[in-house]
Amino acid sequence: MKKYIIILLLCNLALSGCNEFDDDINVNPNIPSEASGTQLIANAQLFLPSLNSSPQGEFLAQYLAETQYVGVSLYPEGSTNFYWFYEGPLMNLETVLNSEEELNAAEGPVANQLAVAKILKAYFYWNLTDRWGDVPYTEALKGADNFTPAYDTQESIYLNLFELLKEANNQIVSGSIDNDLVYGGNMEKWKKLGNSIRLLMALRLSEVNPQLAQEEFNAALADGVMESNGDSLIFQHLADANNQNYWYDQVIDRNREWWALTVNLVEDMKPVDDPRLEIYGNPARESGEFIGMPFGETEAIGTEEYSLLGSDITAQDAPVYLVTYAQVLFAIAEAAERGWVSEDAEAYYNMALESSILQWTGSTEGVDAFLSQPEVAFDATNAIERIAEQRWIHLFMNGYEAWSEWRRTGFPNDFVQPEGRPVPTRLAYPDNETFNNAENYNAAVERQFGGEDSIYGTVWWDE
Repeated sequence: MKKYIIILLLCNLALSGCNEFDDDINVNPNIPSEASGTQLIANAQLFLPSLNSSPQGEFLAQYLAETQYVGVSLYPEGSTNFYWFYEGPLMNLETVLNSEEELNAAEGPVANQLAVAKILKAYFYWNLTDRWGDVPYTEALKGADNFTPAYDTQESIYLNLFELLKEANNQIVSGSIDNDLVYGGNMEKWKKLGNSIRLLMALRLSEVNPQLAQEEFNAALADGVMESNGDSLIFQHLADANNQNYWYDQVIDRNREWWALTVNLVEDMKPVDDPRLEIYGNPARESGEFIGMPFGETEAIGTEEYSLLGSDITAQDAPVYLVTYAQVLFAIAEAAERGWVSEDAEAYYNMALESSILQWTGSTEGVDAFLSQPEVAFDATNAIERIAEQRWIHLFMNGYEAWSEWRRTGFPNDFVQPEGRPVPTRLAYPDNETFNNAENYNAAVERQFGGEDSIYGTVWWDE
């Protein structure tokens, strides 16, 4: 069985006399030497916040502007590392999936351990391919058996992930699993999550293959998706330095007041008294008002005159919202508008906003009045745009996902071009690939982008 070895023997064979030590001298009896299946799953779950706790994602979605040291928000050309996906969560999950016969049923039904590993594998790979495009998939995670995996096309990865999620849905049985950091072993919630990911993945294909998108969307919906905010995939940080929020570390611990809400975000929320605004940001210290900073501003910068990140966002134990019930409702509203499903688009749009406000504020007080405002109310003549704009507001601090939805729909359509630089449409591959995996890297870049590994190439579903 291929397992991660947690304890490495420290004996240096070059030291004289090392072979005279007892066999177990370097073994700590209080720490297991191997991780179990559910422990590997838990370790993979620890990487979930890394999927959206990143200034880069917030810049791509134009949620935050840089108050000091302006640079990354100007969209410079450059590579972005994806090795951590493979070296961390994906390798842990692949180890579980390749060890079915040796998983410990005392930690929960083996079928459920495998199902959870498949759902998480699909979720990490979905994020991976949506950011870069074609990536190593079928030949990846082989360890020493293959250091230079070929890049699979994004289309083939999507098709494979759909099947992987269907397998997970079909194999879940009664009984919880141990060491589950997000759902406490509740397999009904895992089932809904897997199908909700399928649903959102299907919607991503609305422009490149609407027939397949509709088929997969309806299949996922029929299998059962999220039904309340309690079903959302949320990583809950702790008020503890060992498991604290990224933004707490940056803003509070390191005193980096480097980020303010953008003008676009504040001007969309402030005029309609959006109750989420006071969660997203703090009033500017200079005026006591919510003031957004122009995205990409390089001269009129500062920390006193603009609304910095909200205290709730930078709290040590702040949650990270990954896949939410409101996202599912927005997706169903859009699918209804596209004629894919028979549900009422306006009803689901209103439910999505109510769920979003409840998620962010803990209350639905005043929601009806909020929804009645012309700038917020469902607009049947411009439904896709209205849905997309409110989904963008909901996805605050989940920048990579909001950026993907912007690439797919083109909304919001008021993103700015800092110093004339358009918003990137993908991430460039890691620089190391040019010599670590040159042949396969070059083939992938040529196949997709005509040989130029640019941040302005387009991924398959965005063409």
